[in-house]
Amino acid sequence: MDLTGQINQLEADLQELGSLLEKAERKRVQELLKQEQKKVEKELATKRQQKEQQARREADPSSASKAAYTVKITSYAWDQSEKFVKIYLALKDVHKIPSENVEVNFTERSFSVLVKDLDGKNHQMTVLNLLYPIDEKDSHKKMKTDMVLIMCKKQATKKWDCLTTVEKRSKEKDKPTMEDNADPSDGLMTMLKKIYSEGDDEMKRTINKAWTESQEKKMRGEEMMDF
Repeated sequence: MDLTGQINQLEADLQELGSLLEKAERKRVQELLKQEQKKVEKELATKRQQKEQQARREADPSSASKAAYTVKITSYAWDQSEKFVKIYLALKDVHKIPSENVEVNFTERSFSVLVKDLDGKNHQMTVLNLLYPIDEKDSHKKMKTDMVLIMCKKQATKKWDCLTTVEKRSKEKDKPTMEDNADPSDGLMTMLKKIYSEGDDEMKRTINKAWTESQEKKMRGEEMMDF
């Protein structure tokens, strides 16, 4: 049965309950009929509201599709205290939507955020492979003006150098490496090659000039020693 049919049935039930209430003489029976009448009235109001929402969706189909459209949250900031790692998500007008529209789920090494129906869109973010374990039971969210604050409770009070293990590996990969017995000049050469490959034209000209002058000085020094 569709909403219109359900509404018609409830209206008929309500009418009959009213008729019975007029005829009832015993107080207990009257109270029971009144309780049932209130239940039917409440259900009828809900069904009428659902019908209005359905009519609006049918009149403007784009409103439903907009609410279902999900975008990824890619911009955030974070810092930490002794007990918490704090992630700041800037979302305009997020404080104006119901708090239950902001869902945050935690595991020991991850968290996910879903902000539903903000400015006609859903906003989603998932961070995996946190650097250290967190206590998901004591982790929570806080709603601020134009911002959601994610509070990840540290299991240990150690300082986090970055947010995820992926970021840590990336930082370590970018560090120049030098073996214990390696020639220090080899490490310098590796660093210069990296800077040269990643630098702009001006940086490359500067390195080339410095390298040429260095080789010329080296050659002059060797000639003086030969003399």
